[in-house]
Amino acid sequence: MHLGLFLLGTGSHTAGWRMPGAVDSFQDFAAIQKIGQTAERGCFDLIFMGDNLYADPKAHPSYTLRLEPLTMLSALAMSTRHIGLGATVSTTYSDPYTVARMFASLDHISGGRAAWNAVTTSHAGTAANFGKVHPDHARRYEMAGEFVDVVKGLWDGWTDEAIVADRASGLYIDPAQVRALNHDGAFFKVQGPLNIGRTPQGRPVVLQAGGSAPGLDLAARTADVVFSVVQDFDEARAAYASLKDRLPRFGRTASEVMVLPGVMPVVGRTDREARDKLNALQEFIGSGSALAVLSERFGHDFSAYDLDGPVPELALPDTYHAFTRVLLSKARRDNMSLRDLYSLTAAARGHWVLCGSPETIADTLQQWFEGGAADGFNVMPPYFHEGFDDFVDLVVPVLQERGLFRRAYEGDTLRALLGLRRPTLQAA
Repeated sequence: MHLGLFLLGTGSHTAGWRMPGAVDSFQDFAAIQKIGQTAERGCFDLIFMGDNLYADPKAHPSYTLRLEPLTMLSALAMSTRHIGLGATVSTTYSDPYTVARMFASLDHISGGRAAWNAVTTSHAGTAANFGKVHPDHARRYEMAGEFVDVVKGLWDGWTDEAIVADRASGLYIDPAQVRALNHDGAFFKVQGPLNIGRTPQGRPVVLQAGGSAPGLDLAARTADVVFSVVQDFDEARAAYASLKDRLPRFGRTASEVMVLPGVMPVVGRTDREARDKLNALQEFIGSGSALAVLSERFGHDFSAYDLDGPVPELALPDTYHAFTRVLLSKARRDNMSLRDLYSLTAAARGHWVLCGSPETIADTLQQWFEGGAADGFNVMPPYFHEGFDDFVDLVVPVLQERGLFRRAYEGDTLRALLGLRRPTLQAA
């Protein structure tokens, strides 16, 4: 299986930073370096840094205070050697030329370890930071499809033979091996070529996390790795199959796209110890931040509702389709109150919480991996460093003993770690 680390400096649990000894700042680069080195010690495939462009002081601490991801990952490339380095950059509030250039640069700096999470940006408040009107869900995905095509086209503007650097002839760049893109589309007009040569991976790895129908189509057509939101094994298996079944429509096979559900593991040496840790985390939850996370995920203000009442009937918002659908399904399946849903969302921002001993957690991950629900997992530690050290030091060895996970790195690039071929150039 493949393992990614979802990097939030204060942990994925809303109140993880309150645990004794926990990292309490996502601006502490020394702590981030230590996390990266721990991930490499655990032979993880990649570190993934989510991002947003809107600050809400009531929300999760690491959603409000964080370093700019490409700057951070470029620095982190200097203190890691093998692990992939992925980050979110918006297709709604960025431009394709700059994004293509940034990730091509990171791929060169890191020796072939860059990955771009192409997201559309859900939070409407972001628009005010860019002097724009926030596009609706459908338009955001139309823009995203064209945006990704332009970025990939720019990455393919140079062949591997373009840089000659022949001192005898004086030829440095062969013009015949470089082409302009000349893209003129509905949303973007980009001439190209990019002013950086073809990258070690050919193209950086493309990540995607959309769970709506347009998001799944975009992932099936363009992504190498898909992060999914899950709460239930049968639902996850059905969603996994649905995505894989889409791939032939775009000339792709199941092995070309990895599906990594997000999971927040709370690890103890026994199941009881793990439950005690989760209970301690839950007792730290403050009502303001938890309600802010819940309201953001559902695109609905819950502050006026009775927390001990039922979960209200809600339509899918124009924001997080996957989170809303998965969480409402669980709430109805388990007859949850709004307080139950609030606690679940606060724990891992709506992601799957897996609590138990190393063997219990390994058993569950193995069931999902072998049962057709995942190609691996995007691990979301509740806090750092202990919450991640527990997974690396206790769970990873069990997976290795069972032959489910690597014991050492093989391959020079992130694509090699993921078992993905180096892409050929797109046709002009």
